[in-house]
Amino acid sequence: MSASAGKGTAKQSDDRLSNGAVLAVAVPIILANVTTPIIGLVDTAVLGQLDDPHFIGGVAIGAMIFNLLYWAFGFLRMGTTGLTAQAEGSGDMGEVGATLMRSLLIAGGAGAFLIVCQLPISAISFALLNGSEAVESGAAEYFSIRIWGAPAALANFAFLGWFIGMGRARTALVLQLILNGLNAILDIWFVLGLGLEIKGVAYGTVISEGVAALAGLWLAAGMLKRRSIRFDLSRILDNVAIRRALGVNGDIMIRTVSVLFAFTWFTAKSAEAGDVILAANAVLMTLTHTAAYFLDGFAFAVETLAGQAIGAQRINRFRDAVRLSTLWALAFSTVASAIFWFGGEFIIDFLTVNTEVRAAARVYLIWAALVPLIGVMAYQLDGIFIGATRTADMRNMMLLSLAIYILMWAMLTPIFGNHGLWAAIVIFLSLRAITLGLRYPALVRSSFPVTR
Repeated sequence: MSASAGKGTAKQSDDRLSNGAVLAVAVPIILANVTTPIIGLVDTAVLGQLDDPHFIGGVAIGAMIFNLLYWAFGFLRMGTTGLTAQAEGSGDMGEVGATLMRSLLIAGGAGAFLIVCQLPISAISFALLNGSEAVESGAAEYFSIRIWGAPAALANFAFLGWFIGMGRARTALVLQLILNGLNAILDIWFVLGLGLEIKGVAYGTVISEGVAALAGLWLAAGMLKRRSIRFDLSRILDNVAIRRALGVNGDIMIRTVSVLFAFTWFTAKSAEAGDVILAANAVLMTLTHTAAYFLDGFAFAVETLAGQAIGAQRINRFRDAVRLSTLWALAFSTVASAIFWFGGEFIIDFLTVNTEVRAAARVYLIWAALVPLIGVMAYQLDGIFIGATRTADMRNMMLLSLAIYILMWAMLTPIFGNHGLWAAIVIFLSLRAITLGLRYPALVRSSFPVTR
């Protein structure tokens, strides 16, 4: 049950949400989100001009490791959004400020821990991979530089989650533009201008993460001052709030690690198939990640709007947030799939000049075109459950979906090869949507226990 459930009667006659209200939150978040995969596109396109697949593969492996490391702490974004949105909806400004501070303290401690433990983390990560010597050498170089940005990277998760939970979509957009805009500029300069190759991509990322964290601190301080929110150490360290945050964050961490394991498995098995298949799958995954980040704009919007509606106990606003954001997400997922299917060959040729990688990517393009259509409901339901802080359901359904995904991989890849690998990941996305959909009625009952 949400923390605010039971504080009042769920309002059937409360003010309703319009399409305009949903888009006012969703569009800036979409614009903020799509700047992230643009970096993947820039990295792939810049390194693709070097005419050697091991450059793309090296960054793909290195980025995969950081996805696993950082998104294990994805609760700093997701948990912060849900908890902040409910505190904002209920008008508890003290908890709004305390939630941010708790998240930043965790981010700083976790980032420092990752730096201290970088040698064993690196050794374990590369021991589990089976890429070529050239690919692993490039990935190791990337890792040794980018790890130093860990505290700033995790702090950016906390700032982004807090701004989204507050409904400050434009502020989140500004922060992401600073982070990813600077990253893109530095990547092009360092790689094509200075000839730093993989090192250039890593340096660009670390510098942009640090600048964005400083910008987030400045923007948050200004917002706290305008709202006259002062930090209260006893409030920040409140036992009940900490236990709730730990429960929410722990569930999200398990859920997120499971997602990352699924895609890490995908990349690792791609590497085992050779540098060409690894690079081709990396190119196609760049497309699917671009669509996912775009569609996540609607998922983030429903996190904010649903969480605030639960905090305020406004059931009609909750229903409007779910319905309208999902309709928009479905429309955009259809457009994304059409673009990939009809324009995919052109995009592939833009991203890499290697003829073998181009040919392999064309063979498996159909799967990349299917992913937005199949995955959209998984993304939307994630947003709804995060906003409601129904994280135990997210954890349990994710573990079930992951187990079936591994089973499907074991059954399909011996027969169909890389097609079987892609089929398994598509099944995984489908199962996430189906299993969470079955838990949705219970979410509504627990979030609005008293209706009339």
